[in-house]
Amino acid sequence: MSLHRGPTDLFHGADGKEVKTTVTAMNTFKTIADNFKNVNDVTKALQDAGVKNCGLIFGIDYTISNRMQGQKTFGGRSLHDISGPQMNPYQQVICILGETLEVLDEDRQIPAFGFGDVKTKDRDIFPLKEGIFCDGFNEVLDFYNKITPTVQLSGPTNFVPLIKEAIDIVKKTKKYHVLVIVADGQVTNEKINQDVIVEASQWPLSIVVIGVGDGPWDSMKEFDDELPARQFDNFQFVNFYETVTGAHNAYAALALNALMEIPEQYQLIKDHALLKK
Repeated sequence: MSLHRGPTDLFHGADGKEVKTTVTAMNTFKTIADNFKNVNDVTKALQDAGVKNCGLIFGIDYTISNRMQGQKTFGGRSLHDISGPQMNPYQQVICILGETLEVLDEDRQIPAFGFGDVKTKDRDIFPLKEGIFCDGFNEVLDFYNKITPTVQLSGPTNFVPLIKEAIDIVKKTKKYHVLVIVADGQVTNEKINQDVIVEASQWPLSIVVIGVGDGPWDSMKEFDDELPARQFDNFQFVNFYETVTGAHNAYAALALNALMEIPEQYQLIKDHALLKK
């Protein structure tokens, strides 16, 4: 399945300006103005910051709430429904962010995992492609399409096993990674998820969570803007439906909001010498 479809195949979302926060070396918050107007500006900022070889990791939420979370935002269908002519939100995010970030990944080897199904529940993750990483975002999409009809949804929602796996990948590869988690709702145990996000800030890893479905998203916003114990603000939350609904260019709107903080995050990673770990 290709990304190149008409704009009516994508939801469209609001372009509201937000002020984000990050943590300085003195562990105090400072505001980050959203100064970028388009994806090219962000890409240039990434290049100016020295991001040349960036790994990409995908995580897909297979909790049972996906069946109900499309009541308002996906025509009442399961968010994992792949039977219709329109791409579901998971497929759209894989295409948009996969294509945007893949240009920064020299080897194009993308670890992609599912979590929250009947086998892993909140304790583990499973690879979309057994044994080896996916070769580019198109293969991530192909394997998502292949396995999704066979996955039994369960839960509860827990990012901890996925974030710990991402930390292990960073340790092994010794390079900066962006972990993209596509999820339909709140985590069940906020405390353990907060702790692992703080732990992840000790490593050259950015976490971008794309919230698909109806929400609510209160804890995701808290993870984004609070948790001052972190070395740096390593977590960005984007509400998929709000971002792309009404946007002139839904593709650019999602990519822009997802990547907005990464240039400064990467600079802070260098400032804290996390790449040398």
